[in-house]
Amino acid sequence: MSEKKKRPVSKSKTQDLLERRAKAEAGGGPERAAAQRAQGKLTARERIALLIDDGSFEETDLLVETRATDFGLDQKSLPADGVVTGSAKINGRPVCVYAQDFTVLGGSLGLAHAMKICKVMDLAVAAGVPVIGLCDSGGARIQEGVESLGGYAEIFFRNVQASGYVPQISAILGPCAGGAVYSPALTDFVFMIEGTSHMFITGPEVVKAATGETCDFESLGGAQTHAQRSGVCHFVAGSEQDCFRQIRELLDYLPQNCREAPKAAMASDDPRRESDLLERVGELDAAKPYKIHDVIREISDGHQFLEVHKRFAPNLVCGFLRLDGEPVGVVANNPQSLSGALDIDASEKGARFVNFCDAFNVPLLTLVDVPGYWPGMEQEHGGIIRRGAKLLYAYARATVPKVTVVLRKAYGGAYDVMSSKHVRGDLNYAWPCAEIAVMGPQGAVSILYKAELKAAKDPAKRRAELVAGYVETFASPFQAAKRGYIDEVIEARKTRPKVIRAFRFLKGKKVQRLPKKHGNIPL
Repeated sequence: MSEKKKRPVSKSKTQDLLERRAKAEAGGGPERAAAQRAQGKLTARERIALLIDDGSFEETDLLVETRATDFGLDQKSLPADGVVTGSAKINGRPVCVYAQDFTVLGGSLGLAHAMKICKVMDLAVAAGVPVIGLCDSGGARIQEGVESLGGYAEIFFRNVQASGYVPQISAILGPCAGGAVYSPALTDFVFMIEGTSHMFITGPEVVKAATGETCDFESLGGAQTHAQRSGVCHFVAGSEQDCFRQIRELLDYLPQNCREAPKAAMASDDPRRESDLLERVGELDAAKPYKIHDVIREISDGHQFLEVHKRFAPNLVCGFLRLDGEPVGVVANNPQSLSGALDIDASEKGARFVNFCDAFNVPLLTLVDVPGYWPGMEQEHGGIIRRGAKLLYAYARATVPKVTVVLRKAYGGAYDVMSSKHVRGDLNYAWPCAEIAVMGPQGAVSILYKAELKAAKDPAKRRAELVAGYVETFASPFQAAKRGYIDEVIEARKTRPKVIRAFRFLKGKKVQRLPKKHGNIPL
């Protein structure tokens, strides 16, 4: 009797699934993963694991592959098509996340890659949760031609639709060039890593060919460039681990979506706490600068403050703090930079931050010490009229609770802009040392008493007398209080308990906007 042929052992369906999954999860393989780490960069899956709560990641579209066949793409293995997508939890709260995988064809974006990102963005909107993009890509996948461009545009469209509905965060963890930069630019906050992250429309070689300018990746589009000069970057980190820590910290101040209030925390500080430091600041000579960050931290719970756009337009400070456990956005003039005056960059920085807070129900605290708008031909020719109006527009449109404290100076149109009663600040306070007037007393006296000063025997002495009289008659906070423009003149030391009580009172504020499609912000 002949021996029967042995049949090959077939894999079980489960074994087949596990093998497919393992292959996709391996990305570009160990060699490319090692090359990624040699550059000081983590892999896509390592990044997600560090960002999210342990064991919370639910991956979607792991087995998606490109349908493109040109230029040998059908012969190549592109695991997960170069992007890892899914949902997870951060600090116990649901989020959606995607991470581009540079080990797979340089993280280049083809149509399938783009549709994975679009799908997770749609899921974030449907579920009402923040979406976080970890970007590390060589750009559009040239082999897929116009389909890769179409993929980018689909992402851009979703960025716009999700804007103001769910928070959107982008972390640039490698290159981000060409059309790829516009998705991060459309999101709410951009994080970059020093020495690793680069964003630009055209690279150094193209710049040199087109304009003759010589530059490198860092000077053209590095973290420092975009954090300090262009304002594209909101947060700079020293490492990827530091970046993910900062993202987690930021999310703690934000709501899940525009229909919810920001997440309150257990109150960690006495809401009745008064401050000797604020009292000392209020007694300083009006011409002497001080550090506004110290004032902000003195008001905040536990002296904690998360600054946004720290290196850009330092004359205006923006960020998040907590008051009696409740998240609040703060906008404050910084006397240590341009004397706290508003310029083009500060106006746009403040407008963007105010718009974000208003979109996501974050109350606004405005600390005013502003001598006016920064003068000069560069500012005028750069569009300070049009671009400076953006901050005015943002404050006037905002319907969240708005509490304002005039610390020292509030002169000219800048007084109006900085959440004054006239643009519907809800509760407006001033320290006793505050000066509120059309212009500073020195300039006003020079104009109003020009002839008298010229004829005076002792012009310096007479000027000092006239300045003191002008401040008392026209610039005193009590003059503004008489007219109802300041609700109360308060002791500087009691600023924290006063604003906490104000926000408690305003918690149920409701404002009905005029029925219209949308306004026309002076872009």
